[in-house]
Amino acid sequence: MNTPFRCGFVAIVGRPNVGKSTLANALIGAKLSIVSRKAQTTRHRINGVLTRDNEQFIFVDTPGFQTRHGGAMNRMMNRVVTQALSEVDVVVHVVEAGKWTPGDAQLLPMLPAPEKTILVLSKVDRLKQKNELFPFTQKVLKEFPYSAVVPVSAVKDVQLDQLLEEIAARLPEGEPMFEPDALTDRPMRFIVAELIREKIFRLVGDELPYGCTVVIEQWEENETGARIAACVVVERESHRPILLGAGGNHMKRIATEARQDIVKLLDKPVFLDVYIKVRKGWSERESVLRDLGYE
Repeated sequence: MNTPFRCGFVAIVGRPNVGKSTLANALIGAKLSIVSRKAQTTRHRINGVLTRDNEQFIFVDTPGFQTRHGGAMNRMMNRVVTQALSEVDVVVHVVEAGKWTPGDAQLLPMLPAPEKTILVLSKVDRLKQKNELFPFTQKVLKEFPYSAVVPVSAVKDVQLDQLLEEIAARLPEGEPMFEPDALTDRPMRFIVAELIREKIFRLVGDELPYGCTVVIEQWEENETGARIAACVVVERESHRPILLGAGGNHMKRIATEARQDIVKLLDKPVFLDVYIKVRKGWSERESVLRDLGYE
């Protein structure tokens, strides 16, 4: 008897900074989404693809649902989350183990039917008292009757295979939508821009407000290498010296670390030029956000 092929979309949702992007990258086996200790670093809906013998998972890594701020960017990101929840076959609701907050609860009315929804308790490796996991799980199940609960640690590779099995059991039967070796439906330009933005958050995130984004303005590539020009768009002239750092050291390190990741991604030599432009109020104007790919 032939095992039917299963294929479908899986939304990974949760409040900011619960580990959604780390989980998505670990499940896919490639770095497609920004990972940072700063909350709300993922701004786009990113589809990552994992194909196994009889299944194809199309993971939708969404921004953290934002309830405390109402700017144009956050409104657009919340729309991304709402749309993803309405379109997918399975929803993985990520909650940090031992930490249930009002932000977690505010997502509950948006979740689909329980049979489509899995609760993932993330960062279990950080839980100091392991015996607290069971009562915490029972508490959360009183809030919503999830069809499955899987405690995981994405960084320690704990129970990721079990999570994939739970998801696969809920995927509809159907033909694959992507080639077996596909990793994402996003172009490489987008992934590279996100890698650069990750370095900005990691290196100057405490000093630089969230009002920056990255646009790839030039991409030349052949068999021997790639030449990429990336523009960091900031909102104020005062952001420029913060981003540059003393003697340009911040920008040099951002470019160096990003280039190293891009070389791994493209598997060829890369020349990367990163520079800064000021575009006042870009994050508060939906027309500009759409031009920059935020919807």
